[in-house]
Amino acid sequence: MAIKQWSLNWAGRTLTVETGKFALQTNASCTVRYGDTVILATATMSGKTREGIDFFPLMVNFEEKLYAAGKIKGSRFIKREGRPTDDAILSGRLVDRSIRPLFDQNMRSDVQVILTALSYDPENDPQIPALVAASIALSLSNIPWAGPIGGVRIGKVNGAWKVNPAVAEREAGAGDIIIAGTPERLVMVEGECQEIPEAEIMAAMKQGAEALAPLMQFIKTIVSEAGQAKIDPRAKTMEKEAALAAIEKEADAFIQSHVSDWIFDSAKPGRAERVAMVDKFSEAIKEMLTAKEGVDEAHTKIILGRVKTYVEKYITEQILKNEQRLDGRKLTDVRPLTIETALLPRTHGSGMFQRGDTQVLSVVTLGAPGDVQTLDTMEEEGTKRYMHHYSDTPATYGETGPLRGPGNRAIGHGALAERALEPVLPAETDFPYAIRVVSEVLGSNGSSSMASTCGSTLALMDAGVPIKKPVAGIAMGLASEGLDGLSTAPSTTLGVRWKVLTDLQDIEDGPGGMDFKITGTRDGITAMQMDTKTHGLSWDIVEETFAQSREARVKILDAMTSVIAAPRPDLSPFAPRIVTIIINPDKIRDVIGPGGKMINKIIAETGVSIDIEDDGRVFVTSDDAAGMEKAVQWVKDLTREVQSGETFDGTVVRLEDFGAFVNILPGQDGLVHVSEIAWARTNRPSDVLRLGDKVKVLVREIDNLGRINLSMKQLLPKPDGFVEQPAFDRGPRRGGPGGGRGGFRN
Repeated sequence: MAIKQWSLNWAGRTLTVETGKFALQTNASCTVRYGDTVILATATMSGKTREGIDFFPLMVNFEEKLYAAGKIKGSRFIKREGRPTDDAILSGRLVDRSIRPLFDQNMRSDVQVILTALSYDPENDPQIPALVAASIALSLSNIPWAGPIGGVRIGKVNGAWKVNPAVAEREAGAGDIIIAGTPERLVMVEGECQEIPEAEIMAAMKQGAEALAPLMQFIKTIVSEAGQAKIDPRAKTMEKEAALAAIEKEADAFIQSHVSDWIFDSAKPGRAERVAMVDKFSEAIKEMLTAKEGVDEAHTKIILGRVKTYVEKYITEQILKNEQRLDGRKLTDVRPLTIETALLPRTHGSGMFQRGDTQVLSVVTLGAPGDVQTLDTMEEEGTKRYMHHYSDTPATYGETGPLRGPGNRAIGHGALAERALEPVLPAETDFPYAIRVVSEVLGSNGSSSMASTCGSTLALMDAGVPIKKPVAGIAMGLASEGLDGLSTAPSTTLGVRWKVLTDLQDIEDGPGGMDFKITGTRDGITAMQMDTKTHGLSWDIVEETFAQSREARVKILDAMTSVIAAPRPDLSPFAPRIVTIIINPDKIRDVIGPGGKMINKIIAETGVSIDIEDDGRVFVTSDDAAGMEKAVQWVKDLTREVQSGETFDGTVVRLEDFGAFVNILPGQDGLVHVSEIAWARTNRPSDVLRLGDKVKVLVREIDNLGRINLSMKQLLPKPDGFVEQPAFDRGPRRGGPGGGRGGFRN
């Protein structure tokens, strides 16, 4: 294949696409360069069909390579990349949700898109180049796909929205939104915002969509010059597909005949009732096909795997015709809510949020500043103070199965709920704790990530974390027909029908649907995420979704604040306390000590945790009041600036002929010159003092070298008749034997 290259000046930077150079054994590959960030995209489809599965097997992987950023892994023992980081998983999911709706969901051949970061420029994050690269690779390939689409980032920088802002601009800004689709249709959204109103979000998204126009034309030019003809993955099995279609028609007709008496015979508010209804259809259809001659067992398995989809079609139809939902709700209704706080006796904060069958218990743990998470990825170095972890088990769904670590879905849901709360967290200077929230999903039937957002808000307020405002979230759904193309026609065109659904649940998320999660306060949006089972949403659908979601969010916030209106004024008695001490940065070395000897001694003897910042902030954390008090005083003593005229109870730690060294504070000794021990003449300090003696001393002066000169006699009454000799006759004060001294005269 000949090497070809195309370039486009897009949003102030050059976007370069190259094909025919790398990964030539794939169905298609390309590199996309934006700034100095380079992504290699490969698109591959298996030549075999996977029989007996009821889903389209698409895999999207984002591969972070530390060499792309000129880094070597920080671990001493493992230097190669291991399992994907959370950032890599989230980037892969973002691309997956963008491209998946444009595949034929009846395909059963494995398709894999791998996006590898070959070079990373800190000014240009890799997500947009990766999304564009995936679209181009699939469009160039012979893999059936209804693209191309584009992807763009919109950031609010200095009060204005900017297309594809630099990383530093984005991180300092008040809004960050990624959209995928075309100028007319929205296929995917991911965003986090600082309480931005819905109308402004809509305007920003449209601005981003307009920026896709030159990109879309650019991609179409590339495809026209280097693209392959698409293949029909089912061409080899046309006879089998025809037989399957005939059986499918019978099964569909059977379900249609029982819409009124099996599906809508009664309201089915609970998941168990809906599952039982689908199982009833499955059993009946299995019986029907078993009794029918000539039905292949493999076909029966495929049909049974699609029963839920067939049922969803008629539920969608009823919503479009009569605005009738399976559980009896109106289109704008939220399911019944159950809200509680302070459920667990020894945790730092807890909250339970239940909406219908979806139930989440969120638990807060507060830790020392040193408990923050260390980040070491291709893109990031530093720490993360607020962590939200989403946890589910097979029991969450009423099923059985092995317990494994969090999957990509759990990581994605946890990250969304985390982003939702970040804008309302207190500043670190006001609340220096590390904060971890775990959302235990105890029941799932429609947007457990939004229930996790609500549960996290409750738990944080129960823990006394001074969040600025409560945050709630809701998942919006869609019932539609006719949104199966990327035409430029508005959704009101004849033949296109749609209804937006508030509080989406399982059986309503069928073909023609969407899952649009939106979180926020009463004042605006904090996070959002959308994927769809259509070929894209028109802007009138998006606008109605925002309006309807706000009404639901306010209802949920009302219910939450009726249980707990504001953060509790005090922390849990089981939460650690943090005392912040401000010291001179030059004194940090005194607290740490050589090789960490001093700080480790304080920790060992008091049981506290100590964290020190370069600006001189020292955080002492402990759940033991006595240990805390001792450690705080120890640090203060180590860093205290001794002043002339102060008195101390000290300990003799060294004796010399010219004087005694007395420890007055941890790490700080002063000299009592032999002439300052007593008013009477003292020949040698050892005549009156022993090591370990407790003595009371006065700070006479701090000399120009920072040395502390002490006196014992100045704290004693001066004897009658004592005459002070001239200062020049007093002899050396340090480093040698004493000279002349004051004394008695007869």
